[in-house]
Amino acid sequence: MKAIIIKEFGGPEVLEPADIPEPELGLDDLLVQVKATAVNRADLLQRQGRYPAPPGTRSDVPGLEFAGTVEATGARQTRYQRGQRVMGLLPGGGYSERAVVHADLAIPIPDRLTFEQAAAVPEAYATAYDALFLQMGLSVGESVLIHAVGSGVGVAALQMAKQAGATVFGTAGSDEKLKKAGDLGLDFGINYRTGDFEQTITERTGKRGVEVILDLVGAAHWPKNLTSLAIGGRMIVVGLTGGAKAETNLAVILNRRLKVVGTVLRSRSLHEKMKVTAAFERQIIPLLASGAMEPIIDRVYNLEQAAEAHDYVSKNLNFGKVVLRVGS
Repeated sequence: MKAIIIKEFGGPEVLEPADIPEPELGLDDLLVQVKATAVNRADLLQRQGRYPAPPGTRSDVPGLEFAGTVEATGARQTRYQRGQRVMGLLPGGGYSERAVVHADLAIPIPDRLTFEQAAAVPEAYATAYDALFLQMGLSVGESVLIHAVGSGVGVAALQMAKQAGATVFGTAGSDEKLKKAGDLGLDFGINYRTGDFEQTITERTGKRGVEVILDLVGAAHWPKNLTSLAIGGRMIVVGLTGGAKAETNLAVILNRRLKVVGTVLRSRSLHEKMKVTAAFERQIIPLLASGAMEPIIDRVYNLEQAAEAHDYVSKNLNFGKVVLRVGS
């Protein structure tokens, strides 16, 4: 089957088309004909040699999510039938014509979504849902700061937080992205290049701070994150695009009784991913099926244009997801 492989670690130019063997179908698995996948920051890091694939996963084919149709089913799975439209998470291998996924990590695609829209859902929306609700327990009436609010995860988190009745602050590197986020319900947008999110939060919350921070950036915002949280506030770190090392005044964490959590979805056990997938399907898929939330796609490339798509994402130009269409 055709796939895009990482021929060596480096820039987008190291991505090239190749013929590779089809994945083996397990008893509890689905063999899916991939119609679309999406580009994630993890793909860029994997291409650079900075984010290895989990053990047992082919390391030279990126791709953490898929949307497609069931081509074959394992002998022990009973939920899905051939031809059914499904989407879901992968540990890798999404940049290919076919992928194998455990049946309990697959989710039926709502009828109203195209394959391209469905491919924009699993990684971003599952990550945002797990972080905001399963781990941070965001609730009605609370306020949340979402860094990189124009990213795939950021846009998903914004929509979910508004559905939950939260007040949302968000940062981005351009006024254009903040305007688009405002159209999705962002209450207070801060351009981190020209503004100060700590000052805005102080003013808008009467010096109280926000209850929750979803940080997709890391070290660059670390000191101001801590002082932007309310007493007893919670912060979850999901990404490190702004650096992985930061000096910390532990007294701030102690005195303000803060909870700081780090998370990653890709390396979790199958059992943990199954629990997240099941909760996500119950709580979030109905909102996507009804149109209460929309997958936000910036651009769609053909799979053969993966290098161009990586270059585009690396420049932080996208608002929402960049999708790769597989096949015709």
